[in-house]
Amino acid sequence: MDTLEAGDPTALTDAVADTFVDLHGRQPFGVFAAPGRVNLIGEHVDYNGGLCLPMALPHTTYAAVAPRDDDTVTVTSRQQDDSFSGRLDALGPGQVTGWATYAAGVLWALQQDGWEPPGMDIVVDSTVPLGAGLSSSAAIECSVALGITELVGRTLDDELRAALVRACMRAESEVAGAPTGGMDQTIALFARAESALLLDCRDWSTTQVGWDPASADLTLMVVDTRASHSLSDGGYESRRRDCETAARTLGVDLLRDVGDTDAALAKLDDERTRRRVRHVFTEIDRVRDAVRQLEDGDFEGLGASFTASHVSLRDDYEVSAPELDAVVDTALEHGALGARMTGGGFGGSAIALVPTGSVEDVGRAVADAFEEQGWDQPGFLTATPSAGARRLR
Repeated sequence: MDTLEAGDPTALTDAVADTFVDLHGRQPFGVFAAPGRVNLIGEHVDYNGGLCLPMALPHTTYAAVAPRDDDTVTVTSRQQDDSFSGRLDALGPGQVTGWATYAAGVLWALQQDGWEPPGMDIVVDSTVPLGAGLSSSAAIECSVALGITELVGRTLDDELRAALVRACMRAESEVAGAPTGGMDQTIALFARAESALLLDCRDWSTTQVGWDPASADLTLMVVDTRASHSLSDGGYESRRRDCETAARTLGVDLLRDVGDTDAALAKLDDERTRRRVRHVFTEIDRVRDAVRQLEDGDFEGLGASFTASHVSLRDDYEVSAPELDAVVDTALEHGALGARMTGGGFGGSAIALVPTGSVEDVGRAVADAFEEQGWDQPGFLTATPSAGARRLR
């Protein structure tokens, strides 16, 4: 199996700092980290004011940052050949392209909020798999946002974390052109080790929820299908528009605001829209169920909730892919308590709740299924709940 390692944080911190010195001839002001995330359940409901249950991964993006004495911003990655250089006043929509938009866009968004950051050099490195639906973009945004925060001397508290979430959301939606509901940035900035985060996307309140499947001899396996995944190719946006149209039809601001969901579904004449909305309603209920199941230690029930979520995403929301379905079906056939796609869909990753002793068997079975189909081999990682954005050096 191709195992995707999180790497040693100390070694990775040193490596990105050394690269910074090699490129810029001085030490960075600091090295800041923000994690990728896996969403346990609650998919495509964040932009509908719903409930999500993500957790931070040990796989992390590292950003080495230092101020300059001019108005230039440079962004370089240890993983990409191309770099970016531009002026502080030219970082907005249409002015930055490629992966650097996720870093430069944060500077633009914070300037829009009245911040006055200096010019700066930024070097990033990451162990978050790209295009896997594990929030590599938000990890860049939030690591850079934390670095800017400390550069300008602001004290990080929950109120400021919430402001950074909003800025990172603007960077992704307005500069990178990928509409986002805010779940990814929130977990990156608010995560705690040993917990998942219940996020209410109507009022942005958060509640830490204990997550310890190892106590039941279970492991959460994440499978990167390596199938194409992008939130900026129109599929995500079209579904979001369907939900917004349905909300207007139902006379509410957000689908979460609907009281009688059965009556609401009966009012929707368009079959496609009705299926989209049905997913949102039932997925929010599944998140509530999942929290209760975790509190009760009912991992069998949690697994069933995972699988029901996948069926809804596959059939009602239509955001799955053959590779994701193959992971789910194969994992269930080989003893997983439950499995589902995770993230925006159309590719990316799936998760499976697996007896720890069966992890290798499930992984081999999934790899064999991909080989039989002639698909690229998937990558595997073990998800343990990790800390949110923080300074490492």
